Amino acid sequence: MKYTVITGASSGIGYEAALAFAARGKNLILAARRKENLEELKDRILKAHPDLDIKLFSTDLSVTSNAHSFYEEIKSFELETFVNNAGFGNFDPVGEQNLDKIEQMMRLNIEALTILSTLYVRDFSHVEGTQLINISSGGGYTIVADAVTYCATKFYVSAFTEGLARELSESGAKMTAKVLAPAATETEFAQRSIDSDQFDYETSVPQYHTAKEMAHFLLDLYDGDHVVGIVNGETYEFFLRDPIYPYVSRTRN
Repeated sequence: MKYTVITGASSGIGYEAALAFAARGKNLILAARRKENLEELKDRILKAHPDLDIKLFSTDLSVTSNAHSFYEEIKSFELETFVNNAGFGNFDPVGEQNLDKIEQMMRLNIEALTILSTLYVRDFSHVEGTQLINISSGGGYTIVADAVTYCATKFYVSAFTEGLARELSESGAKMTAKVLAPAATETEFAQRSIDSDQFDYETSVPQYHTAKEMAHFLLDLYDGDHVVGIVNGETYEFFLRDPIYPYVSRTRN
């Protein structure tokens, strides 16, 4: 029995991605902090797809030890796809940042993603058809004013995943690594970024995608052979692309 793992599944892109993969008959391992949201999602999936197996893990992956223990709990399953979606943003000039929040963001956006990617590659890169999909951002390719540190975390995600994709290809691994880079998306991202429950996309953002639209873009990336799925921040068109960052191969002795 094969499973698709999705972190940050309690809302937004992760929630809609779970529904989209379930519609394809995929058994799911879903992780997020909010247990009640996960349980609601599981109930919704099973009403439509009662034959699926849905495993729930309530965990805060911004705690380093939790990232390790989460993987230890799931590594015995046959993990077909791993979607590192958990993450959050911040909008503040660097000198005005709340460092407690920034440190948590860096641990989640960078550290947890790296730990889970590394362990998944270590155990499953030899398995035919496996995929690792890391969720970055348009801010992982363009620096946005007052979101410099957030963008830097997503530059890391993009560069790390593109480099890993090249590395896997060069080594003849059976796993592929891919990166999804959304632009503005109607999720809880804005509220968390500005530390406010009051944010209306309809009146505040000139153009955006819904989380459901982004989940379908994720499936387009999943189905294809390209490494990068990216939304153009001006036209909001979605493109599948080869790696964007330059990469230098190294001869090994």
